[in-house]
Amino acid sequence: MVLPYRLISAISLGASYFLSLPNAPILPISGFVTTFTTLWALQFLLWALWSVVLYPKVFSPHIGLPEPEGNAFFIGQYKEIIRNPTGTPMLKWINSIPNNGLIRYLGLFNQERLLITSPEALSEVLVTKSYHFQKPGHVRYTLGRILGVGVLLAEGDEHKSQRRKLLPAFAFRHIKDLYPLFWRKAQEGVEAMTEQILTDAAKGRKKEISAETEEATTGIRPDTAVIEAGGWASRITLDIIGITGLGRDFGAIKDPNNELNQTYQHLFKPTKQARILNLLSMFFVPGWLINMLPVQRNGDIQSAANFIRATCADLIEEKKQKLARKELVDVDILSLMTFLAAGHETTASSMTWAIYLLAKHRHVQDRLRAEVRERLPSIAGGDGSSTVSSMDIDHMPFLNAVCNEVLRYFSPVPLTLRQAVCDTSIQGHFVAKGTSITLVPWAINKSESMWGPDALQFNPDRWMLKGEGDKHAASGGAKSNFAFMTFLHGPRSCIGQSFAKAEFACLLAAWIGRFSFELDNKEMADEKKLEIKGGVTARPARGLHVRATVIDGW
Repeated sequence: MVLPYRLISAISLGASYFLSLPNAPILPISGFVTTFTTLWALQFLLWALWSVVLYPKVFSPHIGLPEPEGNAFFIGQYKEIIRNPTGTPMLKWINSIPNNGLIRYLGLFNQERLLITSPEALSEVLVTKSYHFQKPGHVRYTLGRILGVGVLLAEGDEHKSQRRKLLPAFAFRHIKDLYPLFWRKAQEGVEAMTEQILTDAAKGRKKEISAETEEATTGIRPDTAVIEAGGWASRITLDIIGITGLGRDFGAIKDPNNELNQTYQHLFKPTKQARILNLLSMFFVPGWLINMLPVQRNGDIQSAANFIRATCADLIEEKKQKLARKELVDVDILSLMTFLAAGHETTASSMTWAIYLLAKHRHVQDRLRAEVRERLPSIAGGDGSSTVSSMDIDHMPFLNAVCNEVLRYFSPVPLTLRQAVCDTSIQGHFVAKGTSITLVPWAINKSESMWGPDALQFNPDRWMLKGEGDKHAASGGAKSNFAFMTFLHGPRSCIGQSFAKAEFACLLAAWIGRFSFELDNKEMADEKKLEIKGGVTARPARGLHVRATVIDGW
């Protein structure tokens, strides 16, 4: 429930004016300001009583739907939600609470939400009635400060128009031409990573030698060092989106202190202030007021947004000038449109989780490396002579199986919200206007009812053909296409799905072909102890530090 502050303020102003007139009834309170404050506070208390207690516990039309047990009186399941990684409680509920597509749960101050759990219900929300359910206002406002109201946040006819104009840029015939660019940047990244690993390994060896004798260090690998995989993934994917989406090499691979990379890293860092401001926006504080609060987070967002928009404006102007001079020959997405707002954090998150899972499952890593080295040219040299095509990457069954399974097991965006903008229904159940809808890829992607008893296991073989005529590999053996929610479905599905999957496959092949990975902190192998930070994307809270070994011969 959102506080109708405009209505409350209008009623309070009007009532205070009339009650302040000379012939108004005598009240225990006097004075315009005192009357206004008293009336506003009284209405707020009545609204709070209705929103927090009466509606969710007595009058909601959704009472009677399956719910998790253990609701706290005022905060519902909030403790369970806040102390676990995003989407984890919903995964438990989906696999333990019998339901027909809808689970009702209460959050902070008993905010009511409907969790969508079945293919049929997902189809209604995402396809047949997709424009009945829009992103909540606070989500659009918060992200809009940074991204603008592009195809990600636009609604209704505006969204239809933007998506229609953008679709040609993401057609397969265009994406397949980008594979060599993906590979070239992956190659550049691998060479830079190799240099750092060998340098750090040499420094570590010198320290060991200075502390002990030469003989005592014969077992030290000269080609192994600890790296933070997520940081490298972010830098490489930023350069990829720069060269393919905007026609400029940002140079983040070469410069770890690249200003644009640092801006994105800082912007999407889930600080305590960011969480508090997000909570305020979810309830009754209007966005314009939150923006005016004199806190550091607001200043950081404004500075970052200004820098990113200025960078994009410069790039667009460069493109216009090249077009005017008929010099535009770049193979990049912006060549086909006026403007593109594209991110890199989702693919960077996928790469991070891929390295985590492959470091944890070494037999899968070894099997993938064997396929990469057998089917792809050596990446050595860094001179651009090594290249691949879409045919090379798309016809590597185990590489694509691993990529699909990583995207299933750890969806980069774990949860997304919708809100009913009109009275509607889901699976025949009435859904009132304003009802919050929760779509949780982290839960749907591991639903045992859709994926079977091994839904919670990392198993790339579910995507491999079992024999001639096998029709299950394309869906991973799931019972419905809606079991795989990483890119959503329908008119609001990820427009860059093909781009992201191609980029991910090229990067992963390059990394695994050159390096062997193992977890630096062995305790991280236990996923129950793995601390995950939420935000736009999900990643290990303290980064992913792995021992990377350079493997010769490729």
